[in-house]
Amino acid sequence: MMNLTFKQLRYFDAVARHGHFGRAADVCAISQPALSMQIRELEETLGTRLFERGARQVRLTAFGEQLSARVSDILRSVDELGDLARAARDRLVGRLRIGVIPTVAPYLLPTLIAQLAQTNAGLDLQLREAVTSKLLTELAEGRLDTAIVALPVSEPALTEVALFSEEFVLVRPAADADRPVPDRDGLREMRLLLLEEGHCFREQALSFCDLRGARPREMLEGSSLSTLVQLVGAGIGVTLIPEMAVPVETRSAPVSVAHFVEPQPSRTVGMVWRRQSPLAEPLRQMSEVVRRSAEGLGGRPVGP
Repeated sequence: MMNLTFKQLRYFDAVARHGHFGRAADVCAISQPALSMQIRELEETLGTRLFERGARQVRLTAFGEQLSARVSDILRSVDELGDLARAARDRLVGRLRIGVIPTVAPYLLPTLIAQLAQTNAGLDLQLREAVTSKLLTELAEGRLDTAIVALPVSEPALTEVALFSEEFVLVRPAADADRPVPDRDGLREMRLLLLEEGHCFREQALSFCDLRGARPREMLEGSSLSTLVQLVGAGIGVTLIPEMAVPVETRSAPVSVAHFVEPQPSRTVGMVWRRQSPLAEPLRQMSEVVRRSAEGLGGRPVGP
């Protein structure tokens, strides 16, 4: 019987995911030499190389690719054993890995963390901010317990719970405050600032402007809502942001905020988790805390 250790499998999985020994060591909170030694011992035990080592990156060998899929399943199963134990207590305790999209995280998390601290003593929150596609991948791989994203995601393996909705508002230079609010046709003639590719909010804004198959007259991209609002304050163009972001993003920029006439653009935000997750019921209870937190920030409750 091979003497494989759980620690070695964790380290192997980290290197496989990050493609770099240094980054994997940082994630695992050990020194790079110690991690490299564990990987070498694992290779010796298995009798074959697992990685092709380059100057800046490592790649899985053919056998390493096969092993990686198996190891991911093993680690996910072991994590679920811990989830079963936590679920048996009928409340969230211990580690909870939550993913949140960037257009929600800065505005919701401060309130949500405070609320969870009051209702779930001893909860160890591990937060991850990333775009929806990355969060769904990590959720499927068992590296997250739940994610707060814009709905729908339409993934059969996931449970979706709608929590709140919020409108999109128009942010434009302060000098334009008294001008009429443009309609969709008017927006297409303006310099529109949007988030870069990969953000679901970008796609929602393009959909409202009816620009999925075309580009506006001028369009600039930014990596965050904060960047977009500051550019608007500098007179470079206009942008759309979710209503929850208004107090944070507009407080230090010379901009004006306007609501669109009906139909107003909006989005629904909710929680998703794996259908087979042992934490399903505690996560459903947590979703009510998220709903209350969002309501205090102007989100309109939706769902049951």
